[in-house]
Amino acid sequence: MIEAQSLTRRYGDFLAVDRISFSVNEGEIVGILGPNGAGKTTTIRMITGFLPPTSGRVTVAGRDIVENSMVARRELGYLPENVALYTEMRVQEYLIYRARLFGIKGAEARQRMSEALERCLLTDVREQIIGTLSKGYRQRVGLAAAILHRPKVLVLDEPTIGLDPKQIVAIRDLIRGLAKESTLLLSTHILPEVELLCDRVMIIDRGQIVAEGTPDALQESWVGNPVVRIELETPSADAAARFAGIAGVVDVRPDAERPARLEIECESGRDVRAEIFRAAVEGSLTLLELKEAKASLEDVFVRLTTTEEARLGAAAEPAAIEPQGEEVPS
Repeated sequence: MIEAQSLTRRYGDFLAVDRISFSVNEGEIVGILGPNGAGKTTTIRMITGFLPPTSGRVTVAGRDIVENSMVARRELGYLPENVALYTEMRVQEYLIYRARLFGIKGAEARQRMSEALERCLLTDVREQIIGTLSKGYRQRVGLAAAILHRPKVLVLDEPTIGLDPKQIVAIRDLIRGLAKESTLLLSTHILPEVELLCDRVMIIDRGQIVAEGTPDALQESWVGNPVVRIELETPSADAAARFAGIAGVVDVRPDAERPARLEIECESGRDVRAEIFRAAVEGSLTLLELKEAKASLEDVFVRLTTTEEARLGAAAEPAAIEPQGEEVPS
């Protein structure tokens, strides 16, 4: 449904997005994950037609987003990070207005509006002025506007940013429901969002895709050396040295805050849990816990993205140059 080929965006000498290529298949939920300034929002804006690429090509449902912009964007629903709403309008009034921009009029517009209100849990505020709504409700209004024309593709940029935990759960449930009918591309830097919602993940850093795959596959591919975590009944001064002497052990790291806990890093492909247990028994050490540590998506993310020092030294994405707010085809 979405095809990006060698997509590039420059701002003068600054390269925000560097020749990235990817595809999103029909029915998928694909997450774009990356640190602030990695190029996520720039990529999203090029895909949705709000920012022209310096070079490269994007197609949505087979239509070029630059050459056939109006046709392609009618297949898209877009929720930007900062939802631009007419705050003086009432919710249902705004949604009818948005429907008309897509050429939906009369009884059909009212039907689509009622459908979007119900799906986005907005029925109880349909007559309320948008400017009086909480941020969570405004996010829902933006999402309702994005689905009015029943798009084949939904692009969501940081859909839960700034929401409280209860609002986040509601938006996530709504996104899962929308995924049954539309292909979704989700941009975020919130790791639990990706693990809970996405079939596939692309990690972007400094304008390039540095990894791609399912959350599970990424964790399996980028875990590094296996790690075993243990907890002793009481701290032991010689425990680290005892376990470090086991064949296949690379490093032993005591927990600074809880000395009875240790992380034991092993050579790739080695399972030394039995040897750790025997060494503990021989040293009269009582084990309360012995388990293999599983890498999280956060571990993968930290390994693949730049260091904090590098990020601080790099230029941020020049947001002021990009178009602000939300646009819709008329």
